[in-house]
Amino acid sequence: MSANEPAMSPLHRALASVGEPVVFVVGQLRAIIALFGQTLHYTFRSPIRWKEVMVQAHDIGNRSVVFVAFTLGFLGMILVFQAGFQAQKITGDLQLLGALFMQLLLREFAPTITALMLATRVGTGIAAQIGSMVVTEQVDAMRMNAAPPVQYLVVPRFLACTVMTVVLVIFAVLVCYLAGMFTAQYAFNVNPRTFVNLSFVSIADVVICLVKAFAYGMTIPVVASQMGLSAHGGSAGVGWATTQSVVSCSLSVVILDFFLSGLSYPILALL
Repeated sequence: MSANEPAMSPLHRALASVGEPVVFVVGQLRAIIALFGQTLHYTFRSPIRWKEVMVQAHDIGNRSVVFVAFTLGFLGMILVFQAGFQAQKITGDLQLLGALFMQLLLREFAPTITALMLATRVGTGIAAQIGSMVVTEQVDAMRMNAAPPVQYLVVPRFLACTVMTVVLVIFAVLVCYLAGMFTAQYAFNVNPRTFVNLSFVSIADVVICLVKAFAYGMTIPVVASQMGLSAHGGSAGVGWATTQSVVSCSLSVVILDFFLSGLSYPILALL
């Protein structure tokens, strides 16, 4: 600040400290929406590089199987153990434990937790890869050669992540339910035939699960790619992009979960 400029009052400094992150968030949100529109444009109007899509699908899906299986398996065991322990104290009746657990898995637990796991593993990888290409000027070279970075970098990851997220969510439901079944059998002596109860599950629950998985699968690569494309300043910029990707992808999943949960049930109730 120059000598001729008036000093900022404490109120002005407080407003500036609040307004700066708001301006940053709004700017990032606009950039993400713009990138999502460009991604859809190149997805439906340009030739798809299917070989690259398969490579990304292997990296996103196959290499996440063990991570998702261990995470959802242990969380399923913990959830069934805690729910069974509380139900045993209150009523002593555990016949509906499996039915309630499956309904919870489909409506909320499996798609959201799986998406958060992918946000940490897949989102950081996408941001780091694209961010490294940005700081080494490979993305600028692509633009100079009339090769749109969105078409060559974002679209294959977008398609692969969308499909593999749905597949991984279905896999997570199976693993988590089996882990919960064995926990109920050995911890509370609940027969597997009693635990496997789908009486509370409706078509609406399955639709909500798949819609959430599909939405999360589209959101994570777009947000992570935008963080990577925003990288600047060498290796420090790549680290910044990776950190922002984890935060932004996880926050996007939570916000999407709130809106999808709030909108899906009233809409499906009318059908």
